[in-house]
Amino acid sequence: MNKQPVGSDKNSSPVRRGEKYRLSITGLGHSGEGVGRIQDFTIFVPEALPGETIEVMIEEVKKTYARGKISQIVDPSEARCQPPCAVYDQCGGCQLQHLNYPGQLAAKRQLVLDAVTRIGKLTDVTVHPTLGADSPWYYRNKMQSPVGLSAGEIAVGCFAQGTHDIIDSSSCHIQHHTNNLIAATVKQIILNFGISVYNERLHQGTIRHILGRVGTASGEVMVVLVTATRELPHANEIVSRLRQAIPGLVSVVHNVNDRQTNIILGDYTKTIWGKDTILDSLDGLSFRISAKSFFQVNTEQAAVLYRQAVKYACLSGRETVLDLYCGTGTIALFLARHCRKVIGIEIVAPAIADAKQNAELNGITNADFICGDAVDMLPKLVADGVQPDVVVIDPPRAGCERKVLEVIATLQPERVVYVSCNPASLARDLAILGENGYLTKEIQPVDMFPQTYHVECCVWLKRKHSP
Repeated sequence: MNKQPVGSDKNSSPVRRGEKYRLSITGLGHSGEGVGRIQDFTIFVPEALPGETIEVMIEEVKKTYARGKISQIVDPSEARCQPPCAVYDQCGGCQLQHLNYPGQLAAKRQLVLDAVTRIGKLTDVTVHPTLGADSPWYYRNKMQSPVGLSAGEIAVGCFAQGTHDIIDSSSCHIQHHTNNLIAATVKQIILNFGISVYNERLHQGTIRHILGRVGTASGEVMVVLVTATRELPHANEIVSRLRQAIPGLVSVVHNVNDRQTNIILGDYTKTIWGKDTILDSLDGLSFRISAKSFFQVNTEQAAVLYRQAVKYACLSGRETVLDLYCGTGTIALFLARHCRKVIGIEIVAPAIADAKQNAELNGITNADFICGDAVDMLPKLVADGVQPDVVVIDPPRAGCERKVLEVIATLQPERVVYVSCNPASLARDLAILGENGYLTKEIQPVDMFPQTYHVECCVWLKRKHSP
């Protein structure tokens, strides 16, 4: 082991591929890997934890950083724990099972704090402790499991980290127990009836994905079988077996995806037994969920996040609220119970159709939903006399386009509530809003995805000259 690294790979890095070094881990990277430095040169090490001293074997050297793997943990963190999952070191679904739950919550707050200070250059912002889940295991109400062959055997599970190699897993520790039962049942059906499974390289075979959706409040369950062929062999027998095995099953759906793509669902969807949707609820609001509907995968924590958005909106019942990137209307319906009117804008037409149906289902009449690009729709609303008191934005992981943020600023709402699933794009956008007259007051991280590096945030901003 090189205690004092000498020499270099190309690009004059202080470490060499294939060599071992002693390294102190000072933080976590944006993908949950440990981060340390040798002579100010950054080293990323999966499964290393802040506060640990390790021996690292360097596997890859780039111009400004290197990647390695743990050779030995010299001084382990007190927060290190034994992952319960047997395939944790192979599967790419979780990244933090080796960190106890209080440690995960602290690490996620630090990720947010690091992003807003380093990227957003915001140094006087309150970042609250992360709101954790009461149940950090078996929480996912939606499963999307690839199906294929591994070493010649049928595999149903998750892709290995950074690959499309399927890791067979009979019991995922973050999936709802019913979803695990669905995966095991469908795998046995495939074996019993000799149904072919999809080969991604050859673009051959039948079953390519299994989807499960569970209404955690209603108990209703949907199974979606995605095939690369127009026909689903033994469809009637499959439905019969599923009905016998899956408690709460109300829907079996066949989806066809015959394209060579990483996208899971294709365009053709047919309900082959039962209902087209299942029902679930959040904080007293009911939602119909189809095979393609967006619905937060952690029902319990989604309610926590949306209540926080309502809190930061500071509603008295008299406000007009704009909800940009409104999706299927979940946040908008939470807001509608506390304001005069809410207008949701979303570019995806099926999501807007779902939002309208969800409003009708809940008897909410003060929520309107518009399909279109926010940049185009906002000036039209202003021309029609709409003046928002509050704007709520919940964009995709990439964040907002600058022009969207600049248009929001021209509307001069008193408050902006930003909901984000990516601290890096959030920090960038908060800096842009700061340039355009909005002060970031508070950030509340919410742990929607325990055992992973992902963290959601709800942010309260106010117009700088507001009292």
